[in-house]
Amino acid sequence: MPLRIGDDAPDFTAETTEGTIEFHDWIGDGWAVLFSHPKNFTPVCTTELGYMAGLKPEFDKRNCKIIGLSIDSVSDHHAWSSDIADVTGHAPNYPMIGDTNLEVAKLYDMIHPNAEGAAKDRTAVDNATIRSVFVIGPDKKIKLMITYPMSTGRNFDEVLRVIDSIQLTAKHKVETPVNWQQGDDVIIVPAVSEEEAKEKYPDGWVSPKPYIRVVPQPE
Repeated sequence: MPLRIGDDAPDFTAETTEGTIEFHDWIGDGWAVLFSHPKNFTPVCTTELGYMAGLKPEFDKRNCKIIGLSIDSVSDHHAWSSDIADVTGHAPNYPMIGDTNLEVAKLYDMIHPNAEGAAKDRTAVDNATIRSVFVIGPDKKIKLMITYPMSTGRNFDEVLRVIDSIQLTAKHKVETPVNWQQGDDVIIVPAVSEEEAKEKYPDGWVSPKPYIRVVPQPE
């Protein structure tokens, strides 16, 4: 069955560049980003992995672990690491899953369920759908899913922005408008009554329409 936002993130055991992990145990009580790649030693993936390594402190601030996946072996991941550092200035500083049997890729619907064959015999074109991103919450439920075409590098700054929004809206009864950035105004959710809104926001709000109530971002 296809995965959807709000579903439980499938658990799995896998070998990574930092040892064997049980995925849910590895996430712990924080957040996680799982992102996948078509193939090792490919140009776009090289830029993405290095950029994510540079962003890791920002994910750390949000109590969010990051983990990558490619259908190649863990030993290939280690070999690729020096190339990534040479090109981007950042070697991967997070685990990379070796998914040579395509198990995790299929579990997360990143690749056609009938895909088969050894990783060493597959090309990036065979794995064209594996450029996915999943954000998973402390409750182990999927909060975000994005899949990019193979030719397009991902915007991981956008992933950070979405995590900021998800974490904010998990704590407060608000939602974030188009192109929202940390610190921008937010919108009171429609389910909040006028009485409750007045108690929470005694200074009031801006209403360009009766169903839109704009307030400063809660602390």
